[in-house]
Amino acid sequence: MAEQTATVDEQALDEVVRFTSDLIRFDTTNRGGGDCRERPAAEYAAARLAEAGLEPTLLERTEGRTNVVARIEGTDPSADALLVHGHLDVVPARAEDWSVHPFSGEIRDGVVWGRGAVDMKNMDAMILAVVRQWARHGVRPRRDIVIAFTADEEASAEDGSGFLADRHPGLFEGCTEGISESGAFTFHDGAGRQLYPIAAGERGTGWLKLTARGRAGHGSKVNRDNAVTRLATAVARIGAHEWPLRVTPTVRAALTELAALYGVDAALDDPEGVDRLLEKLGPAAALVEPTVRNSANPTMLDAGYKINVIPGEAVGHVDGRYVPGGEEEFRATLDHLTGPYVDWEFEHREVALQAPVDSVTFARMRAAVEEFAPEGHVVPYCMAGGTDAKQFSRLGITGYGFAPLKLPEGFDYAALFHGVDERVPVEALRFGVRVLDRFLRTA
Repeated sequence: MAEQTATVDEQALDEVVRFTSDLIRFDTTNRGGGDCRERPAAEYAAARLAEAGLEPTLLERTEGRTNVVARIEGTDPSADALLVHGHLDVVPARAEDWSVHPFSGEIRDGVVWGRGAVDMKNMDAMILAVVRQWARHGVRPRRDIVIAFTADEEASAEDGSGFLADRHPGLFEGCTEGISESGAFTFHDGAGRQLYPIAAGERGTGWLKLTARGRAGHGSKVNRDNAVTRLATAVARIGAHEWPLRVTPTVRAALTELAALYGVDAALDDPEGVDRLLEKLGPAAALVEPTVRNSANPTMLDAGYKINVIPGEAVGHVDGRYVPGGEEEFRATLDHLTGPYVDWEFEHREVALQAPVDSVTFARMRAAVEEFAPEGHVVPYCMAGGTDAKQFSRLGITGYGFAPLKLPEGFDYAALFHGVDERVPVEALRFGVRVLDRFLRTA
């Protein structure tokens, strides 16, 4: 094995930009219900891995819904393996709303534009750039690293990580930890501090279907069994509900570190104390505020077929999320809020996750960020939403969010997830390659 270089070469810094742009140009829009085709992007990623001497495997549950898995052999066969994964699908984008075409991959004024630039073809490109640099310089990591590019993360993951975990667990043999999206990005707090949150948890996913039934009839008649009224009443109760505070270990760690950084008291066992702390954190409170409670947001309604006909059924949908340990409370609360005339069921359910923030892996992620952003402050946090880490947790893999980006002040990273004019600075990508390379060498 050649001596392992300590710096990222210029080719890798160029490739991460080109790969991000190239991947964006593959329209891998996931509209749900199976309406997506990731295969062209998967073949592109597999070809780049093969050029680096790896042997990628392409796997599909459904034609066109392609996943890519490859393993890099480490130098220590006794070490646990690490999963590094990214998804290839993206959410829809309406071209007429954008400043550039969302699938152009245009590079302009030092920024790469397009759907997937931050969620998460940027990280896919970083992984490819690092792996290819290692091949050029004869670098091997200490532990085996399994690379996975997945389909269907933006919907149910049934054709992606769920399929891989259920049908091909052998490909992930030895993996005990994994990293993926939504962590180690710059968060500017508006007071000169640069925070780098690393995800060590995710709220659980509970996408719900509500069904109200009643007595169909003429719109001009009195009807006390109106399904639309019953649904509307339940939806209004759900939307207005104030969920109680639930401080999980990951959120407690985040609040403790933030309180120390800002020099304020942290009375974390007192709901009023937590609220006071959040107020004192200013903009930084946004990192934890969505994850101190369960939530349920009504998102869709479907009822009726003619204005003068009272339908016998009305349907609604709710995006529910629950903190680790909060699913039982979530279920009981929905039973209460929907009442006796509305039934509810999970259309999609996934577990909440927690990962230790005192692990060696978390410490090494922290050190990698701090080496290239010494002015930054790394803090743990819990994601409000979810990732493929949920499905891979079925295999006993502990997941972290670690897709490093150094972002300029005023760049609203969170707003660009699933937003209009999604884009990522070129220098952010190059920072990400450096940090990811350093972490994976030491992991």
